[in-house]
Amino acid sequence: MERKTKVHAEEGKQELFITREFDLPVDLLFRAYTEAEIIQQWMGTKVLKLENKAHGHYAFETSDPSGKVMFRANGTIHRIIPDQQITRTFEMENAPFDVQLEFLDFEKIGEDRSKLTMQVVFRSVTHRDQQLKMPFEYGINMAHARLEEILASLKK
Repeated sequence: MERKTKVHAEEGKQELFITREFDLPVDLLFRAYTEAEIIQQWMGTKVLKLENKAHGHYAFETSDPSGKVMFRANGTIHRIIPDQQITRTFEMENAPFDVQLEFLDFEKIGEDRSKLTMQVVFRSVTHRDQQLKMPFEYGINMAHARLEEILASLKK
């Protein structure tokens, strides 16, 4: 699988940047992060709560086929500007690192092309480096490939 989503982590800094260009209009890409039905499809997770407003909360949960919860994440949406920006916190339950601050910027680069830039700020360089030791880059590439595949059918 070609890794179209790029992860850049500068040595000694407690942040990382994730960038990806999509063959999707920016409004459709934005919907992939704000509509529960679409999130559930591309992330393969259940959306328990999603309040797309300032100080709104969200919660996601993934279970195995027997119903055992494998992953839970939640956070607060601090700012949301349609088709442009989401600022939120992100916390994985039972993870070895603390809450993260995420800035998601959506950019139109053509009629049917857009770019997502995510800046993720961690509590410490150590926490950021722990995240990078996980199969994080591979996972986000798989998720974004699925996102583009699912949304391609919606833009027709």
